[in-house]
Amino acid sequence: MKALMFGWEFPPHILGGLGTASYGLTKGMAECGDMEITFVIPKPWGDEDKSFAHIVGAGNTPVVWRDIPWETACERLSYCMNPQEYYNLRDHIYADFSYMHTNDLGCIEFSGRYPDNLLEEINNYSIVAGVIARTYPCDIIHSHDWLTYPAGIHAKQVTGKPLVIHVHATDFDRSRGNVNPTVYGIEKDGMDQADHIITVSNLTRQTVIEKYHINPAKVTTVHNAVEPLSEDIMSIQVPKNTKEKVVTFLGRITMQKGPEYFVEAAARVLKKSNNVRFVMAGSGDMMNKMIRLAAQRNISDRFHFTGFLKGKQVYEMLKASDVYIMPSVSEPFGISPLEAMQVGVPSIISKQSGCAEILTNVIKTDYWDIDAMADAIYSIITYPAMYQQLKVQGKLEVDEIKWKYAGQKVIDIYHKVIQTYENYLFLFSNPSAIPPETLSLFRHRQ
Repeated sequence: MKALMFGWEFPPHILGGLGTASYGLTKGMAECGDMEITFVIPKPWGDEDKSFAHIVGAGNTPVVWRDIPWETACERLSYCMNPQEYYNLRDHIYADFSYMHTNDLGCIEFSGRYPDNLLEEINNYSIVAGVIARTYPCDIIHSHDWLTYPAGIHAKQVTGKPLVIHVHATDFDRSRGNVNPTVYGIEKDGMDQADHIITVSNLTRQTVIEKYHINPAKVTTVHNAVEPLSEDIMSIQVPKNTKEKVVTFLGRITMQKGPEYFVEAAARVLKKSNNVRFVMAGSGDMMNKMIRLAAQRNISDRFHFTGFLKGKQVYEMLKASDVYIMPSVSEPFGISPLEAMQVGVPSIISKQSGCAEILTNVIKTDYWDIDAMADAIYSIITYPAMYQQLKVQGKLEVDEIKWKYAGQKVIDIYHKVIQTYENYLFLFSNPSAIPPETLSLFRHRQ
């Protein structure tokens, strides 16, 4: 089966959980066999893992015809693609886009990030998707998150193939309900145009059904998972201060993640114990506010801000921790607690997170219940038996949450969607094949 996937992130250039999930799912699907995946991202860097998916860069796809010598194509593109692909893509330009700003290769340039002109990049990405969809044959189209829904819709229109969209989050999660109408419109259009919708949790599924008014039969939950840790990660050794415990928040410092609840819980714990340090690892628009809040609570000497961490730095931080906490206000899933549990770190998560649906060996509190959160932290750092149980049982549990299982569920969805789509096309082209009773029922409803 051939799948054409559209994503916005792909490791090692991960800006959040979206890249982690896209990578893990794609790799898990490849492990299941009988899958040929073309994964499109705005800007490839050349160091992406291509062992299980064919990576295509929107920024290397021409939309305006240019007479480019082979030597030039090799010099400019060989770091991330076979130069012949450039010419194959060029042969599938389908409209006059000469009015658009392109480089000397006839390609639209992308930042590979989340720039101020994000909506413009989303639109440009959808234009490029038309060329890519014409170039790479597929059986099904799969769009990851709202940024790629317009690209998926365009690819569906071009190919006539069914579209599956993957909802990793909604704007209701990101904004605490203060929804951006433009983003909502893009999300809603993607859901309406999709032949099937995959959500990362039942929590997100309910949001899709209730807030976007989607038929429940069209929405299936496939929970996220984690990649087995590499030898490089497993071998990381971090010396620990046996006299002090470390409690860590790791993620975007935004209102979705509930960082203020972490600071308030820390202040309560420090009233009971002074042998603990709190770390807020990450960056975001609430970082300065959290620095000020820690100062107002007089805990700055016990509260540390690391800034953005990536790669090995994440696991160095986790391995240095005694407790991991995710107090998210609305978390579609939340992979980070699973990553913490992989290295034996007891975790506290909010009940308002998707991963709470599948995790047992964690402590769950309401994000707003600062006292319960503080009690949970204090208990783990104070009682060795409790710490040990969560550490051992948590690791055993998370080691069984594998991407290949999630990948197989997605493949099963593909088969059902393709079969339904083919049946529909057959009946549409052969109305005489419709049973009379079905036709009569349809006419009655009309």
